[in-house]
Amino acid sequence: MLLSFSGSIGVASTAFCQNKPPAHTPRVPPRQPDLVELISLDATLRLDIRYATSNNLVGRPVYDDARAFLQRPAAEALVRAHQSLKKYGYGLLIFDGYRPWSVTKIFWDVTPPEKRQFVANPAQGSKHNHGCAVDLSLYDLKTGQEVSMPSVYDEMTERSYPDYKGGTAEQRAARDLLRTAMERQGFTVYPFEWWHFDYKDWHLYPIMNTPFHELVSAQKGH
Repeated sequence: MLLSFSGSIGVASTAFCQNKPPAHTPRVPPRQPDLVELISLDATLRLDIRYATSNNLVGRPVYDDARAFLQRPAAEALVRAHQSLKKYGYGLLIFDGYRPWSVTKIFWDVTPPEKRQFVANPAQGSKHNHGCAVDLSLYDLKTGQEVSMPSVYDEMTERSYPDYKGGTAEQRAARDLLRTAMERQGFTVYPFEWWHFDYKDWHLYPIMNTPFHELVSAQKGH
């Protein structure tokens, strides 16, 4: 849920007050968005889209479908990371990818001010809104079960920090293996969340607010 610094402060503030996504003004011409559904690239990726359920920080569904999308270069890099983990007996478990800006605003509104380092400020937007951030963990290829980490997903405590020294040795080893696999493919971990990774080219894409059903409809039309 890392912040993305897009547009000027004045533009961002105005957009936030109007309940609209902030304007995105990259230093270079933006790339045309090309959001791809992750499981269309590799069906062995496992999904646990919490925001399509009530098992999330809001306590109700905020997505209209349990799907995960990323901009194509990020999605392809994610698949490479997934494939590299198979020799260790693991696969990637996806919690979230592209997130419409309106959902980022919901998260900000329901989060207490003292916990807002764990969510993105909608006045600036989230890298999830660019389609270049992913929340994920590992699953065991043999059992299909989620691998235990030092914290659970979306836990707003220091246990979620990627350099947290607590938990078991096995939990820390799994967390660090995930980080290594993702960093080798051009992702960077967020300092407050071991599960959140940003793709290197996020700044080349605009902030988006398209709901999932519209993405699916547009792709079916091609």
